[in-house]
Amino acid sequence: MKTFEIVPANEFLRSINEMFMKYKATAEKTFAQLDTPDFYFHTAGESNSIAIIIQHISGNLKSRFTDFLTSDGEKSDRCRDKEFEEVLLSKEELLRQWEDGFMVLHKELSELNEGDFSRIILIRNEPHSVPEALVRSLAHISYHIGQIVYIAKCIKGEEWKTLSIPKGKSEEFNRKVKKKK
Repeated sequence: MKTFEIVPANEFLRSINEMFMKYKATAEKTFAQLDTPDFYFHTAGESNSIAIIIQHISGNLKSRFTDFLTSDGEKSDRCRDKEFEEVLLSKEELLRQWEDGFMVLHKELSELNEGDFSRIILIRNEPHSVPEALVRSLAHISYHIGQIVYIAKCIKGEEWKTLSIPKGKSEEFNRKVKKKK
């Protein structure tokens, strides 16, 4: 039978913060390969552009993490439907919006402590433990960042610069990792 160690709260917080940063960095490496018009490309009729996904992620993070421990994560002043309306902004304005959402997240994450793990918070009036809410948010963010990467790969085609191990290079990568040990 498998046994599992209980992960201390501070290790969980370190790990979840690291994962948020990893996904944020993945998106930003993607953004670096794009020009402003690329942010507005649609793969199909009802699909979201990268710009819309940025608006949505930013709005979601601001809503969920503003007063994270003391108010419902779906703020009454959030206009979620407007996040899915195309607003023509420059790449710089979109990236500023992106940063604004992540600043709210990081402020709240930096203030959490072990004692907060026993607290219950609300998201759309549904109770969540603090760890559950954090995992939910990380899953949501990673889902949308995967969409961003996919759309960018469609746009860039052969010009796409891979963000991970290139196709056909896994064995080479694994050999290099083994040599470092």
